Amino acid sequence: MTLLSVVQMNSQNEIEDNFRTIESLIQQSKADGAELIVFPENFVCFAAGKQRETAAQFEVIQQRLEQLAHQYNIWIIAGTLPCPYRPDGSIIEDGRVRTVSLCISPEGTEARYDKIHLFDVQVGDAVGGYQESKFFEPGTDVVVAKTPFGNIGMMVCYDLRFPELALTLLHQGANILTAPAAFTYTTGQMHWQLLLQARAMDTQCYVLGAAQQGWHGEKRQTWGHAAATNSRGQVLDMVHTEGAQLITVKFDLEEQLKVRESMPLMQHRKLMQF
Repeated sequence: MTLLSVVQMNSQNEIEDNFRTIESLIQQSKADGAELIVFPENFVCFAAGKQRETAAQFEVIQQRLEQLAHQYNIWIIAGTLPCPYRPDGSIIEDGRVRTVSLCISPEGTEARYDKIHLFDVQVGDAVGGYQESKFFEPGTDVVVAKTPFGNIGMMVCYDLRFPELALTLLHQGANILTAPAAFTYTTGQMHWQLLLQARAMDTQCYVLGAAQQGWHGEKRQTWGHAAATNSRGQVLDMVHTEGAQLITVKFDLEEQLKVRESMPLMQHRKLMQF
């Protein structure tokens, strides 16, 4: 059995302020006995229009997170960071950046996932419309990170709406799905918990939904409610109050295998052509 922590934050523009909160949350997670902590999307800096500026510090931020993972002997899913180059090292020439989630062990970075599905939608909030593809280049590669306590299928926020990605991660061996997010208040209220449970039921994986919560500037409000679901699709725990905090849940790989054996969905699945 392994203990896993899932974080809720209200990240703002100042990187140093956010890092103080990050280290405090890691300390809390270690006090709980957790081996993994999952941070939300935009956790180091939540500053609209400053993605390229933050991306210029990608390697420095990555090194700081690696130092924290080593110092506290904990695995970190580094929510998302803007990055100016692709996994092969090539620079994105049109001024956009990649939304990158890192899996970091106490020894260093183990995996990088670049967000595939971009949030180009109209939402009935103060912002109105979102067009991530204007500022971000989509990733293309599905990523499963191997850890001592199970294989982690890496997703980000809007990816949760696409069961095909979750099922692909399952077929590549995932036991746990991580979903760093910054759901809008409007869409989160409607769909956040539903999507976490749906992806868990689809894949019989644990789903760890780290979340931004509250106001970020004058217009952007996020839903929060960081949560963890088990392999049966049940919510194990969820944050219901405001501010930076975390939940810590138990993950039992043997119990997951029993769930999959008792209801062998993958054996029963019929592939449909779209």
